Amino acid sequence: MPKLAIYPGSFDPVTNGHVDIIVRGLKIFDHIIVCILNNPAKKVLFTVEERMDMLASSLNGLKNIEIASFDGLLVDYAVQRQANAILRGMRAVSDFEYEFQMALMNRRLNRNIQTVFLMTGLRWIFTSSSIIKEAARFGGNINGMVPKIVQRNLKQKFSTPDT
Repeated sequence: MPKLAIYPGSFDPVTNGHVDIIVRGLKIFDHIIVCILNNPAKKVLFTVEERMDMLASSLNGLKNIEIASFDGLLVDYAVQRQANAILRGMRAVSDFEYEFQMALMNRRLNRNIQTVFLMTGLRWIFTSSSIIKEAARFGGNINGMVPKIVQRNLKQKFSTPDT
């Protein structure tokens, strides 16, 4: 049976840290579903469709990747897709408490779905979608922290029309 993982997130936007986790995850899993979980409580900059397009462009050329979106409980989606694992990336100790709580809750909801954590590569430890958006909003240089399509889309979102 193929090893199938779901890599969930808001991906608002996808960063090079996310891409790093996916590439390294493919060394462990046969197939990864990169899944945008639609969380109505979270304020996002990009629509689900925009995020899916950016993910598709950012992961172009990678085999055994699927991009999807889902509303609801992650473990329900994992069962629906017959996934054996949830793949999560952790940047630092600050991520651990939240990720640990989520993994325990998911395990309580379904003991057959395992959570696998990968530490983010050292060069991406400080990178988060929130920090990237904030830097881009104020004209900061985000070159090399996000895929080119994300850099263009952020610039477009935050550009002000000429007056």
